[in-house]
Amino acid sequence: MSQEYIAEIPVPIQSEGNNYDLSSESQLSELPLYSFHVETSCTGLDMAKVFEKYPLLPGVILLEGGNYFGMLSRRQLLEFFIRPYGKELFVQQPLHILYSYARTGVLVLADTTPILTGMQLAMRRSPECLAEPIVVDCGCDTYKLLDIQELHRASWQIRGIETQVRYERSQAQIIQSDKMASLGRLVDGVAHEILDPVNFIWGNLTHVSSYCQDILRLVNVYERELPQPSANLKNFKQEIEYEFLEEDLLKSLASIQSGAERLKKLVTSLQNFCHIDEVYPKPTDLHACLDSIILLINSRINGEIEIVKNYGHLPPVYCFLGQLNQVFMNIFSRVIDTLLDDAVRQELSQDAANTLKKARIQVITEVVGSNHAKPGYSRWVSVKIIDNSNGMSAAELTQIIESFSLEKRADKETSLAVSYRIITARHGGKFNLRSQLGIGTEFEILLPLV
Repeated sequence: MSQEYIAEIPVPIQSEGNNYDLSSESQLSELPLYSFHVETSCTGLDMAKVFEKYPLLPGVILLEGGNYFGMLSRRQLLEFFIRPYGKELFVQQPLHILYSYARTGVLVLADTTPILTGMQLAMRRSPECLAEPIVVDCGCDTYKLLDIQELHRASWQIRGIETQVRYERSQAQIIQSDKMASLGRLVDGVAHEILDPVNFIWGNLTHVSSYCQDILRLVNVYERELPQPSANLKNFKQEIEYEFLEEDLLKSLASIQSGAERLKKLVTSLQNFCHIDEVYPKPTDLHACLDSIILLINSRINGEIEIVKNYGHLPPVYCFLGQLNQVFMNIFSRVIDTLLDDAVRQELSQDAANTLKKARIQVITEVVGSNHAKPGYSRWVSVKIIDNSNGMSAAELTQIIESFSLEKRADKETSLAVSYRIITARHGGKFNLRSQLGIGTEFEILLPLV
């Protein structure tokens, strides 16, 4: 071997990588990569000296005329030299001859390949190639080497991060469930205490109304029997404004009855919302469930938002009522917040007179068929909650959908992420979110009919 080849061999360079901030989306470019290229005219002895000087170098990128030719690993070169008469046969051979003898496939991956994907592709190689380094194509005819051990270590690190994220999410869900259960028991107790006097009022209103009507009839009978009442009686009737009292008493009783009925429905809806689920799902009337939630949010709407209900014919759906109520409340709360914010922005804008529109929420329920079917289910119940807000941008929509993933780290658990897991994991359903700027946003919940 001549010294001129040694002078032409570059020094191997290893990049530092970004191992401290790896995630499930991390790419091969974030790992430590070796940059080491030589022409195929170099000999096996040249490479042996380089590998001896750099014991961690996994291999060498072969170039022919400056273009990528292939890759020869440290293991392959060592196998040539340990064969009988290997040193005598191969030590002075150029690398393109050794490469032709190697006959092992080289895995070439783009530097934008996710680490987990690269790991899967590397493990699919034949057994004799599992320990071989990977050639990473960095673009612009630039190739680098990735040690398979670095790929293994990064993959296990990402798996550990995902496991930790799942653990943190599960702990947060347990804490949230405990809070909701405690709050549900508390509100249910308060609602029960309110419902007792309401039932007392409601139960006696019928009798009071009947008694008042009987008394008024009795007074009318007295007036017919005594056509000439005394002066004191006339003065007293004028003093109490008997004609107005007679007319307004029945109206007051009807108003009290209407208020008591509304309060009873409100307390009943509150009890249903705070329903504590049992171990197994039970058949539920989704329309009654939706009506209860709409009744509870009426105070926030304040006449500013129109709710249009297009209910189809739905059979009872087996579900966990308390959790489903939480999902509907989360969606309605977000939709109302968005519509109210849009209304404020419209009022503050200069062209408010031209762009002002009535805020509207449309609730559509129906049974859908095989278009949404999956093995085991032929029909689904669809609940769509659609608003006419300004909608979301593609970036906002992507951010919300990404928060549904358990592999994503989040600063806090969002209500929509909780709703997504209740529908998909707890009920085996689907949670779809669609939005378009200037048109509105649609939330669709699909629950299977067993």
